[in-house]
Amino acid sequence: MIKKLLLKVKPLLVASVFAATTFAGTGNAYASTAYTGMRNISSQQIVNQMKVGWNLGNSFDGSPNETSWGNPVTTQPMINAIKAEGFNTIRIPVTWQSHLGAAPNYTIDPAWLNRIEEVMNYAFNDNMYVIINTHHEGWIVPTYANQAQVTDELTKVWTQIANRYKNYSDYLIFETMNEPKQDGGPNEWSGGTAENRDVINQYNLAAVNAIRSTGGNNTKRQIMIPTISASDATVAVNDLVIPNNDSRVIVSLHMYTPYEFSMDINGTSYWGSASDQSSLYAELNAVYNKFVKNGRAVVIGEFGTINKNNTASRVAHAEYYVQTARSEGMTPIWWDNGNYTAGTADSYGIFNRNTLTWACPEVAKAIVQGSNTTSKKYFPFLNELEHQINPYSLEF
Repeated sequence: MIKKLLLKVKPLLVASVFAATTFAGTGNAYASTAYTGMRNISSQQIVNQMKVGWNLGNSFDGSPNETSWGNPVTTQPMINAIKAEGFNTIRIPVTWQSHLGAAPNYTIDPAWLNRIEEVMNYAFNDNMYVIINTHHEGWIVPTYANQAQVTDELTKVWTQIANRYKNYSDYLIFETMNEPKQDGGPNEWSGGTAENRDVINQYNLAAVNAIRSTGGNNTKRQIMIPTISASDATVAVNDLVIPNNDSRVIVSLHMYTPYEFSMDINGTSYWGSASDQSSLYAELNAVYNKFVKNGRAVVIGEFGTINKNNTASRVAHAEYYVQTARSEGMTPIWWDNGNYTAGTADSYGIFNRNTLTWACPEVAKAIVQGSNTTSKKYFPFLNELEHQINPYSLEF
């Protein structure tokens, strides 16, 4: 019996060893995971190891360059500080449209590719997972009228990105799009139209095919794909089509919930009642039942709360949110746009990139604390074994 239990719990123990060794110090203590190859592990195992993440928001998604939206140049010490706090994944939102040549080739500026790679390596130096995407791309319009042109451009853009970075290990994850939607269209944030959803499925397929066609490590790379506007609305998740039923495709959702607390500067500043917890659990559990329970891994690519001078409620929400997401088998990634001024709209920032200190340290600690949970849905044997087995003594 114990042998069977060990076989089932082995992925967790590997992840536990990974966590124990990679969270032991600051970034420079680690060997880079940039070129460690492609492991024969599932999307869910990757997501389990990603643990919890932080978005380098309003930097490379700015236009035309990294500092255009007010954040400083990204540095290795900056990423070291994120890692040292306990975050294991960094999402680097990237806008490419200001760095593309004209049709028909849409050649990406080599200097932009070089700079993205430099920052990716900051994170790999800290043994972090890295996600790069196509972010604020105004040309990605999900309508039949635009489909042919967008598909051509998206294919050429992703072919270039994938070719440039294809030698990197499976610690690099590609995300096909950010929040694809028809700006100003019907229900753009809550499911759009049937046409929008159909075309987004075709764009995801085109991007995945472009990435896979470059060969090498990209044949096995994990690829995240969004629903329309990355929404978890019922119609959005129900109409999502997984390209080629690819086992290494991860669903990407953005879940700033509840809206009135998380996003609305004029909304409630309190969160923490039993009803609040029940509602949040129900929303995350619905995603689990739709995808994770059925073998499709999920990353919550963006979540967060704005600063309304309500630290206690933000702390309670952050810890509960992350703990619940992790217990449901999902990795949540905090949206940090560098704005941490209390009482202002879009004040999702928790880290001061100028001083390399935590502007909202209580929130950061709550996020990491919430991530230190183990999903009983995936590892029901842990409680039975955790006091009997030393993972460092196991041979794999």
